[in-house]
Amino acid sequence: MDPLITVVVPVYNVEDYLERCLASLSAQTHSNLEIIAVDDASTDGSGTLCDRLAEKEPRLQVVHLPENRGPSAARNEGVRRARGEYLSFVDADDWVEPELLERLYRSLTETGADVSACGAEGIRLQDGPPAVFTREEAIRCLARSRPFGFVPWGKLYRTGPVKATPFDEGVFYSEDLLFLYQLFQKVERVSYRPDRLYHYVCREGSQVQSGINRRRCTLLAVNDLICGDAAVRFPEALEEFRQTALEAVRCMAVLAVKKGASEGRLWDYLKLLQGNIRRHFSWKALTLCPRGRDKAAILALYTSAAAFWVLASASKYIGRGRDRRG
Repeated sequence: MDPLITVVVPVYNVEDYLERCLASLSAQTHSNLEIIAVDDASTDGSGTLCDRLAEKEPRLQVVHLPENRGPSAARNEGVRRARGEYLSFVDADDWVEPELLERLYRSLTETGADVSACGAEGIRLQDGPPAVFTREEAIRCLARSRPFGFVPWGKLYRTGPVKATPFDEGVFYSEDLLFLYQLFQKVERVSYRPDRLYHYVCREGSQVQSGINRRRCTLLAVNDLICGDAAVRFPEALEEFRQTALEAVRCMAVLAVKKGASEGRLWDYLKLLQGNIRRHFSWKALTLCPRGRDKAAILALYTSAAAFWVLASASKYIGRGRDRRG
C-alpha cells in the first residue's frame, strides 16, 4: 500500500473557494491520505462548510480553533495531528491537479530527497529543468525564489523535519519564508520538477492585497533574522536574501500608501519600513532587483519617506513585488 500522506489546509474566511480546494484533494490519484482542515475561527460559513464536506469525505478531519490565531498556528495544529509519513500544505483558496501528491511522492522517493517541489500556475516563478539540490543549493534557490518559491505549498515533505520545525506563531507575514529557511537546514536534499500541479489564486481581500498593520510588520523581524543568519551560515546567498528583503519592504510600503495603514499611522509605518530598508540595503542587492521603477522606489524610501510617498502616490506607479503568501 502507498504510504499515508497528510495534507494540512489552513482555513479562514474562504467559503467561496473551499469546496473546489477540498474536492481537488479528494480526487488525488494517491488515495492513501488524510486531509486536516484547520478552521482558524472563520467568521463566514467556512467552518460549517468544512463540517458538511467531512460528512461525505471520510478522509477529511476538521479542527475548529476557538479564536483567530493566524496561519502559522493553524498549520502547526494540523502538523501536530498529522499521522502521515509524508506531509503537504494546501491553502484553502487554491486548488491542485489530481496527480499532485503522486508526482511529488515519486520525485521525492526516486531522488532520495527529504522535500520535493513542483511548479505552480498563478504565481510568477522562473521555472527550471528537473533537478536535485543539496542543502546549500536549496537555500540559494530559496533566496532567489527560483526555480521554486518560498511558500510552504506545492511541496511534499518527510514529516519528521516538519514536526521539528514549527511555524513561528508570532510571525504573521513571511512566516513561510522563515519556515522553509529553517527547515532546509535540517534536510539533505530537495528535488524539483517543473510540472505545474498547483494553482495559486490571488483573491481580492487576501492579506497580500491589504494595507499595513502591526501583524504585517512582523515581516521586518524575519528580514533581520534571515539576513543576519545567512551572513554567517550562507554568505553566498546573502545578497539575494537582502534583495528579497528590499523587495518585500518596498512592496509593503507601496500597499501602505495605496491601501492605507491601521490607526492612521502611515508615516510611522513608513519610517519603520525605511529603517529596515537601510539595515539590509546594499548596491549589489539593489542591482538584483529586475525593474528600474522598483529600484527607484527602494532608493526613494531609503532616502526619504516623503519622497517615497510622492512616488508611490503617482497613478502611473504600480508597485509589484515577488509573489509571497503569508
